Amino acid sequence: MNLLRTAPVLLAALSLIAGLAGCGLGKTPQAASASKTANVDDGRIRANQASGKEWLSYNFGYDETRYSPLRQVNTENVQRLGLAWSYDLGSERGVEATPIVVDGVMYVTGPWSVVHAIDARTGKRLWIYDPKVPPEFGAWACCDVVNRGVAVYKGKVFVGTLHGYLVALDAASGKELWRVDTNIDRSRYKHTITGAPRVFRDKVVIGHGGAELAAVGYVSAYHVDDGRLLWRWFSVPQRVEPPFSDPSQERAAKTWDPNGAWREVGGGGTIWDSMVYDDELNRLYVGTGNGNPWNREVRSPSGGDNLYLSSVVALDADTGRYLWHFQEVPGDTWDYTAT
Repeated sequence: MNLLRTAPVLLAALSLIAGLAGCGLGKTPQAASASKTANVDDGRIRANQASGKEWLSYNFGYDETRYSPLRQVNTENVQRLGLAWSYDLGSERGVEATPIVVDGVMYVTGPWSVVHAIDARTGKRLWIYDPKVPPEFGAWACCDVVNRGVAVYKGKVFVGTLHGYLVALDAASGKELWRVDTNIDRSRYKHTITGAPRVFRDKVVIGHGGAELAAVGYVSAYHVDDGRLLWRWFSVPQRVEPPFSDPSQERAAKTWDPNGAWREVGGGGTIWDSMVYDDELNRLYVGTGNGNPWNREVRSPSGGDNLYLSSVVALDADTGRYLWHFQEVPGDTWDYTAT
C-alpha cells in the first residue's frame, strides 16, 4: 500500500495481478472487527512478529523494524503489482499514517485525526470517526494537521487527536468509548498530538508536540479499559528547587538557568512521535525534541546541557521511572531533535 499526497488524498492498495491473498484478508471484515480484534494483545503481537500474517502494531511489532517476513512479493514478481483499489481520505492535507491491519480490516488515520476502518480486500468503508478538531488547532501544529496512526488492542482502537485528547474507539463500530485530555494546563501550553499511540500490558502511551510554541515535554500512560492515568514522565524539569517529583527531575534542574525564558514557555523537549516498547526488558524508549525557545542563549542564558532535550531516554514501562538517558545534542540550539 502507498499513501499518496494528491487532491483529494487517496489511500491506495496494491496486489499481484495474478492474485494475492496474504495478511489475513480471507476473513470476513465485519466479523473480524467485532471478534478478532478482541484478542489483539501482547501475546498475539509477539507471535505475529514471527509469522508476519498481520500488521498489528505501529511499525509492524514491538521491535518496530517496519519489516515483514512474508515472501509472497519478491524480486521475481514485484513487477506484476497492480492497483487493487483506492480510498478517498476526504482531505487535501498531509498524510503520514502507517495503517494497522487486523484480519482483513485496515485502520488508518487521515488529516485532522480522522479514523477510517476499511475492508482491506475491497477498499469499502466500514466506519469513520471524526473527533471534530477545532480548526484553530491547525495553526498550533508545527507541520500540518497530520496524524501518524492508531493502536489496536483488546477490541479497541486508540487515537491521539490534534487538539490533545487520547480517544478509545470500539473496533467494531467506531463508537467512542472514552476520551481523556492529555494536556496538563490548557490555559498555558499549546499541546498537539500527531504521533501514534503505543500499547502494551494494558497501557496505552502517548506523547505530544508543541515545542515550537509553548509546551513542556512529557509522556503519559493510561489504562486501556477506562483511560485513567497510570504514570507520567516529564522530559523538562517542572521546578528549579526542591521538592522534586523524582530524581531525574532533580538532575535535570541543575542543567537549566533558573532565570531563563524556558520558565515562561515550558522548555520544549516534547515526545511527539518516536517511542519503542522493549518487550524483553519491559522498558519504553522515547526520543525527546528540541528546546523552547530554540536559542539556548534565550532559553538558558547561563548555559547548561538542558536535560533532557534531544535525548534518548529509557523508562520503566510499568511505572514511568527514569532508568537512563543519552543526550545526542547537549544544550541544543539548532532544533536537532532526537524524535
